[in-house]
Amino acid sequence: MGGFEGHLYPGLSLFLYGLYHARLVFRALICNIPVQYPLRCPRSKGRWARLRQIHYVGLVKILSACILVAQELHSIPGQLVFISKMYHLRNFMYRKQWQHLTQYMTFFLSGCVDVVSQNLLLQRCAALEQGAQVLGISLLLPLMVSHTQDTEGVELRSHILLIQANFLLMLVVIAEFWAPNSLHLWVMKAFLYMILGSWLMQIGFMLYKPISGHKWMDDDKNDIAFVTTFFCWHVACNAILMVWVYGFSFWWYRYID
Repeated sequence: MGGFEGHLYPGLSLFLYGLYHARLVFRALICNIPVQYPLRCPRSKGRWARLRQIHYVGLVKILSACILVAQELHSIPGQLVFISKMYHLRNFMYRKQWQHLTQYMTFFLSGCVDVVSQNLLLQRCAALEQGAQVLGISLLLPLMVSHTQDTEGVELRSHILLIQANFLLMLVVIAEFWAPNSLHLWVMKAFLYMILGSWLMQIGFMLYKPISGHKWMDDDKNDIAFVTTFFCWHVACNAILMVWVYGFSFWWYRYID
């Protein structure tokens, strides 16, 4: 995810996806209903009946992945090639860009699986959706580890913390595969998605558009130490946001809806 936009847009997508899961799990907790999506209802008649039955999460995933791919292709100087053919050499080209595109394609695949399961099958297959989710998060981890090559200082420390959150998220989604209706796992999944997204956006600001106007220095031990401090603040702020979402959900489902 190169450049400021390459960190901002994926981070925002992950953060909003985490908020969406937080809404689902708190609705299930407050209303005492299963946390998973409801099964598809029989087709009813009417002009807008079919639209009301559509689950749009998979479509949003597909659209987000397409936007991210378009942004990545637009940021590449020249033509995207896989292997160079200059001077009889055969070298791999744009390794980081290909890593980004691979990550986005896993999200695209997960969105396609969601659309098929939630809107096309007669009965929703939650295991299929969770399997696609596990595959995407599991592939994201080694790609992120490889992405830290040739990095140092602030960039390296910030990406190590991102990998830590990614690893914990992978463990949670794998555990969810065997306990799909566990509220504890869904809360942790929503929380880690929000951390992953907000921290990815923060990395974009730190590396490319520092809010203070002063560039972070790789040879300054104070700057490197404060990267970890800011990550801890992100964890605390996301926890506070989760509490706020629960309070708003409680008020909405108990007194408004």
